[in-house]
Amino acid sequence: MIDLENITQSVRKAEQNIYKRVIVCAGTGCVANGSLKVFKSLVSTAKELGIEAHVELKEENKGAFFSKSGCQGFCQNGPLVNILPSGILYTKVKIDDVKDILEKSVKNNELIDRLCYSNNGKVCKGQSEIPFYQKQYRLVLKQCGVIDPENIQEYIADGGYRAAKKACVEMTDKEICDVVFTSGLRGRGGAGFPTYKKWHLTRQQVASKKYMICNGDEGDPGAFMDRSVMEGNPHSVIEGMIIAAKAIGADEGYVYVRTEYALAVERMRKAVKDATDIGILGNDIFGSGCNFTLHVMEGAGAFVCGEETALIASIEGKRGMSSPRPPYPAQSGLWGKPTTINNVETLATIPTIINYGAESYRKIGTESSPGTKTFALTGHVLNAGLIEVPMGSTLRHIIFDIAGGVTDEKGNVKEENFKAVQIGGPSGGCLTREHLDLPLDFDSLKKVGAMVGSGGLVVMGKHNCMVNVSKFFMQFMQNESCGKCVLCREGSKQMLLMLTDITDGRADENTIPLLEKLAKAVQIGSLCALGKTAPNPILSTLKYFRDEYDAHIKEKKCPVGECTSLINYMISDKCVGCTVCSMRCPVKAISGERGHRHVIDTVKCVKCSVCMASCKFNAIVRG
Repeated sequence: MIDLENITQSVRKAEQNIYKRVIVCAGTGCVANGSLKVFKSLVSTAKELGIEAHVELKEENKGAFFSKSGCQGFCQNGPLVNILPSGILYTKVKIDDVKDILEKSVKNNELIDRLCYSNNGKVCKGQSEIPFYQKQYRLVLKQCGVIDPENIQEYIADGGYRAAKKACVEMTDKEICDVVFTSGLRGRGGAGFPTYKKWHLTRQQVASKKYMICNGDEGDPGAFMDRSVMEGNPHSVIEGMIIAAKAIGADEGYVYVRTEYALAVERMRKAVKDATDIGILGNDIFGSGCNFTLHVMEGAGAFVCGEETALIASIEGKRGMSSPRPPYPAQSGLWGKPTTINNVETLATIPTIINYGAESYRKIGTESSPGTKTFALTGHVLNAGLIEVPMGSTLRHIIFDIAGGVTDEKGNVKEENFKAVQIGGPSGGCLTREHLDLPLDFDSLKKVGAMVGSGGLVVMGKHNCMVNVSKFFMQFMQNESCGKCVLCREGSKQMLLMLTDITDGRADENTIPLLEKLAKAVQIGSLCALGKTAPNPILSTLKYFRDEYDAHIKEKKCPVGECTSLINYMISDKCVGCTVCSMRCPVKAISGERGHRHVIDTVKCVKCSVCMASCKFNAIVRG
């Protein structure tokens, strides 16, 4: 039987011989920016400089330890290099910076100012001084960015699998469910359904076989919370699944991950293998008599497979399409057996609740929505990335305190740049300036026609066209419709066509009433949540930005000049006749003599914006 304390002591002894730990972010964002090359260079250069460098944590190793982590969250500023125990965080690190880091910071504890994050001119040494980190409450993400996600011993040494052992050895299924009920935990994958209810309904079923499924099919544009948890702390997900399996009486489970998440798939598979090899998964877990076998399955990348019945169909080898409910998965799920499905973040939260107690967890967040929520913060903000805050935090806190504010087209930060936020992905809703102080929790958002969803936050500035935004999300939903029900299949297509008519200048006064009528019909008549929520971006933007729709239809004009079909480029009297624009125009639509104001042939113009980008005198305007 596995001895968790013995493994912990072994890791602690090994850490005593290490005087520096250099952690390179190996989340998807930093990897894309070259962090693995930085890691390789750090190790090889350290040896060249005479630094005793190791990439494995062993008791006999001394010197500096170089490791990779999951996403550290500060994605806008990657690749990131964190140095412990100095507490130094370096941003936008390149291979050319490696020698300086080793000689100055690893050897001599010196700070390299140029690699530190600067907050309004102030150099921030590390996470403790950076507002992006200071103003968060990292619970699910606490270990992400610190431990090596591919080293099960590090997870164990940091308290891992204690909750699973407690649940399997010391608690009954009912006691586990009662703790989750008291915690008030609600599912973090969509509408916030109480986690306890799912577990309790499955636990009550009498069956010889039950299944536990982790839904890692995160498909929202701009969302990467679940992916980052699976990449950065896969064992927390496995531990949550073990506890859930004990609670519902399941002995087999699946982690369903979209195939595009190659790194998440790789790390989840390694974590499952390592946990199985040392006896945490398999038969007689912790000597408790509980059995639990876990599989990792890749989904084909269909957004609809985030819906429970479509996901089950996919695991069974069928086409991912939703089925009517009832029966619910708790009654008849995978291969007709009682099944519970929770998303990644929900399951990763469970060990904390078991370890520290339901009452402690309830102190975080709001009364009806306890705990924290991770958000993928993207769009026109100074610091996009992965964040975690208590439920009930406001948009103002997230956008201006954590993300550093909203940027314009030139990267300047001003409060007036903020226009709207799309929350909850394409099936969520649009929040505006009047919602900046609205608490972000399940119930408050529902009242204004939005939803937390999986946790995507796409911030839009004043230069974004909301009609075009609505069209973008509708195009996504139309592409992802499984086609099973007519209202979703045909309705989403017709809504997209009407939005295209608006942005292309073909719409008339009858378009908006027809669009609204169809959107409400699709909401009511669609089978699953994809179709029912597909019209949300349309209805919410119509509610808060009706004037932009009217301008497109009545004036045949895009107020922010984003819809190319409604744009005309003109040259103002600021033009000095430098001829740069005419030379760079790809279709030779600009003419004029040097030293005199030029003109644009609107018939030839393809509206590529090259002229505007090349003009140093701001003489070219969109009208």
